[in-house]
Amino acid sequence: MPPSSPQVVEDGGEEDEEELSGGEEADLRSSSGRGSLLTRRGITLRVLLKDGLVEPGDGVLAIHYLGKNFVGDLLNDGKIRWVETGQIFNSPSAWATHCKRLVNPAKKSGCGWASVRYRGQKLVQYKTTWLHKYQPSADMSLVSEEDDDEDEEEGKTAVQTDEKNKNTKPGLHDVMVSRRTDRERVPVRYCTLGTRDAARDAHTLVELSAFSAINRFQPFNVAVSSNVLLLMDFHCHLTTSEVVGYLGGRWDTNTQLLTVLRAFPCRTRLADRDSASAVEEEICQNLFMRGLSLVGWYHSHPRGPALPSLQDIDSQMDHQLRLQGSNNGFQPCLGIICGPYYHGNQGVASTITPFWVVPPPEMLLVDYYRAAPDLVQFNQYWCPDTTMMDKIKGSLSCHAPKDQAYSQILEHIYSQLCNMH
Repeated sequence: MPPSSPQVVEDGGEEDEEELSGGEEADLRSSSGRGSLLTRRGITLRVLLKDGLVEPGDGVLAIHYLGKNFVGDLLNDGKIRWVETGQIFNSPSAWATHCKRLVNPAKKSGCGWASVRYRGQKLVQYKTTWLHKYQPSADMSLVSEEDDDEDEEEGKTAVQTDEKNKNTKPGLHDVMVSRRTDRERVPVRYCTLGTRDAARDAHTLVELSAFSAINRFQPFNVAVSSNVLLLMDFHCHLTTSEVVGYLGGRWDTNTQLLTVLRAFPCRTRLADRDSASAVEEEICQNLFMRGLSLVGWYHSHPRGPALPSLQDIDSQMDHQLRLQGSNNGFQPCLGIICGPYYHGNQGVASTITPFWVVPPPEMLLVDYYRAAPDLVQFNQYWCPDTTMMDKIKGSLSCHAPKDQAYSQILEHIYSQLCNMH
C-alpha cells in the first residue's frame, strides 16, 4: 500500500508571512517599500534559499520551547517537514505555532522567525542579513521587535526601553547595541570562504558540522566532567572580555576515549604577554602533580555565539599539531567555546560548544606513506646544493595559500617528514 501524502499545515496565525510568486520575490531586490513590508510578508524561506543564505537539508531546523525540542527538515521549495510526524508546513510561523500549541494550548500566534533556528541560529538573523544586502535602507527595528517579543514570551531576559523615560539606566544603550550586533553575526560555511588571505576578517564565525553530516566517522569520543563545565562557565561569566583556560585529562588509546577531568583557568589578560608564560608554567606543574595530560583548551565569546571564528580555527589547528607531535602516535586536542551572555542562547544557560578541526589531506598522506619502503629520503640531496626537503619546500611554496594557518600546517608536515627516517 503506497504511503499517504504528508499533511500540509498552513495555519500560522496572524503573524504568518504570505507566499509570494517567483516574480514577486525577484521584485524585492528593486522594491523601495518600507521595512515592514519586507519583514512581515516579503522575505520567505524560499527567498533565502534562492539567494544562498540557507540550504535545504535534513534536521537543520529546530524549535526549543518550554523544555521541548522539535526538529524539522528544510525542503527545496522552502517548506518545512516536521521530522516526528512528516507533516509539511508552509512557513516557520505555521510550524512554530503548531508545535507550541502542542505544549501550550493557550499559545496564540507569534513570529516563527524568532522561534525557529537554522543550524543553531534564529531565522530572523538570516532575514536581517538579507535586508542588509538587498534593502540597506529598510527599518531594521521591526526585525528586532519580532525577536525581542519572542524572547520575552519564552522566558528569556528581554531589555526594554521606554521612549517617555529620558532617565534610562547607565549602560542600557550599550546592551541594546551589543544585542543587535550579535544578531547580525551570521556564521558561514567554511567551504564557501575560498582561499584565505589577509583581507579576510579573522573574526568571521564558521558553522560547525557533525561528522555524520560529512559522511565521516568521529575519530574519538569525549567525556567531560561536570566540575569542568561548572568552572569553565563560572570563569566565562566573570568578565565581558574573552577568557582562556586549559583542559587536563587522559587519553585512552584502546577505547579512543578522551576524558576531560579538570579545567585550569588562566588568571591573566589576553594582552598581558609578560605574565602569560608564568601562568602557563603554573598550569603545567598542576597537570604534572595530578598525573594529567594537556588535552585541550577553552575560551569565551562573551556576547557572541559559541561558534569558532577563523582565528579560533587557526589556533585549534595549531594546538592539535603541537599535541600530536612528530611521532607516530595520535593525541587528540579538544577545543571548547563558551557563550555566557549571548541573547540567542536557549534560556539563561550558557551555550558550551566542543569542536575539533579535521586535518588537511596532506597530513593524512604523510601517515599513509610513513612506513612505505619506497618513501623518499628527504635528507638526501636532489642536486649538489639542494636536498629533497629543500626541493619539496620550494615546490609547495609556489602553490600554498599565503596565510599563517597553512604555513603552520606545512611546517608541521615538514617536521614529520624529517622524523620519518
